This record gives sequence, C-alpha cells and structure tokens, in this order.
Amino acid sequence: MEVPFTFGKLVHDDDFTNRILESKRLVSNFESSINTILISPRRWGKSSLVLKATKQISKNSKGIVICMMDLNNIRSEDQFYKLIATKVLQASASRVDSILENAKSFLGRFIPNLSFSPDPGTELKLSMDWDEVKKDPDDILDLAERIAVKLKKNLVLCIDEFQNISEFEDSLGFQRKLRSHWQLHQHVSYCLYGSKRHMLMEVFSSPSMPFYKFGDLIFLEKIKEEEWITFITERFEGTDKTISNTEAAGIARLCENHPYYVQQLSQQVWLRTVRICDSDTVQIAFEDLVMQLSMLFQILTDDLSSRQINFLNAIISGEEQLTSQRVLHTYNLGTSANALKVKRSLHDKEILDIVGKTINFNDPLYKYWLENYYL
Repeated sequence: MEVPFTFGKLVHDDDFTNRILESKRLVSNFESSINTILISPRRWGKSSLVLKATKQISKNSKGIVICMMDLNNIRSEDQFYKLIATKVLQASASRVDSILENAKSFLGRFIPNLSFSPDPGTELKLSMDWDEVKKDPDDILDLAERIAVKLKKNLVLCIDEFQNISEFEDSLGFQRKLRSHWQLHQHVSYCLYGSKRHMLMEVFSSPSMPFYKFGDLIFLEKIKEEEWITFITERFEGTDKTISNTEAAGIARLCENHPYYVQQLSQQVWLRTVRICDSDTVQIAFEDLVMQLSMLFQILTDDLSSRQINFLNAIISGEEQLTSQRVLHTYNLGTSANALKVKRSLHDKEILDIVGKTINFNDPLYKYWLENYYL
C-alpha cells in the first residue's frame, strides 16, 4: 500500500494540503500579469504551492506560457544569463526547429550554438560568447518579453532560490540591471521565491534596494491546526486506518504545524498503525523521529559558540527581554551589544526566524531536541 504522506520533495495534487487562498492569489496574479514575491522559512511548501498554481494555469489558461528556473547552483551573472536564456528558449516551443529559430532570431548576434540529445529528457545545451553577453545582456534580459510578444501570449517566469543573486559579484548593480529591464515588460510577469527568508527580506523589503515594491509580496503562513486535522484524518481513512481528531491535532502540535515535519511524522505514525492509532503511537513515533535527527542536531550544535547556545536556551526558557541585565547575567550573554550580535548570527545561520519582535526556531524539532536532550 502506498504511504499517503509526502515530504522531502515537491507535493502534487491530492498530497497538497489546503493553501486554497494562497493558491487562488497566485493563479490570479499569474492571470493578471502581476509580479509576485513569495516569502517564508524553508520547508513551508513554497515550491509545491508555485507548482500547484502553474499546473492550474497550464491546464486552464492556454494564453499563458510557464517557464520555471532554479538558481540553486547559480553563483554568477554568466551562469544566470545562460540559465535564463536556456529555460526561456525551451519554454518558447516544443519543436527543436522552432527553438533553434527563436535562438537565431533573438540571440543571433551572440552566434549561439545549440545541441540536442536524441533523449527527449535531456536539456537544451546553449553555447555563446558569454563575455559579450555580460558586456551587453539586454537581449538576454528581454528575451522572455520578445518571445511572449512573438507568441502573442503572456509568459510567467518562476525563479526559485532567487536570493542567490545576493551572492553575485556586484550584486546590487546586477539587481538594478534586472529591475530596469523587468519593470518594462508588459507580457511577462515574475514569481520570485526561495528558501532563505532573511536574504529575500533584504532584497525585497528594504526601500534602498532595487526590487523594493517590485510586486505582490506574499508572506506564507503556517497551515492551521484544524486544516492539518482534516488532512491527516482523511489520509488515514483513505487507507482503511483510523486516527482521531485528538491524535491528529497532537501530530500538528508536536511539529508546531511545520508542513515538512507534520507530513513526516504523519507518515511515521501511519506506518506504525495497524488499524487504529492511539496517543502512545504518536508520541513514540515523534521521539523516534527526533532521535533519527539527533546526529544532525548534534553537528549543528557543535558548530555554535557557548553564547549562541546560551541565547537559544534563553529563547527556549521563554525569555522576552533578551538584553535586560537579568537575562544577560542569568544566561552569560555578556553585554547587550553581544546579545544582539549573537541574535543576528543565529538568524543568519537560519536557526532562528525573527520577524519584528517575535523570535521562533525555524526547526521545531531542533528546539525540542535542545530542550529535552541537550540543555
């Protein structure tokens, strides 16, 4: 029997949990050519949400072309230009000769060399004089718009791990270059998202940055407990197993409604359930999951300074006035300036998620492990 819970990969169709309003908003933005920026901590389902919306667009809106890019391994302007040219050309047509025609028509001055493998699953290989491209990248940056005009369609360009452009040499200059071109496009809209929330926030929420107010800024929230209850109980019922609302809520609470972990723990509970799930099964599965991750958590903790660990201890203990003299003394955090520096470092390491005055652990199971097995 197939396990009815999915984690660690893109979630499709029935495995997708709620996100009805967010999905409708994305689809509406895509149909209306509105740029979208999607921000949340890692493993909250951004990529799966975008995939769901693009699949709906592809099914229902024949006048819209979807182009997907992932900057995961992109570390330079050259690599970015190569990837965007390749992906946009691939999205422009399904026939090899049509792709070649578009390449020659729109990028001819760079004398592109294209090669195709007989294997249809192999991607297009595009060779250009990338030094010339970098000197004058206008044709590359406007390629999507020009192809959309030719096709008489709108194009939605979805770019995952967009925060990686922050690591480019002269990142600010590159961002200005992108914005100056993309803001003029009338037939292309952009959906920009990634796994490093704090870096994306710096790119999109600062008035001094080129991409400030570039589009509809969506902060993805956690899925609510009641929605998890419905999802978990229905998945159990669909495989002739039973879990009560109470136990399903227990799974969501133990994982603090973290999408990745709720799916993972639900899977472990489901595997341990013969017919009817009880509270002991949930708790045992949870402790086993924490133990499976304990080596990773230990490695992560070994890389922290004593003051960083002390700061995490203060958070776990419920302290709110983290720069007060009492907290600084109790947890040996040094001066208030040191405490603020430690907080920033834990934020940069993506251990803590800081929004305004609210501080949370990005990984709820790491928090549990620290509190119950380390501190």
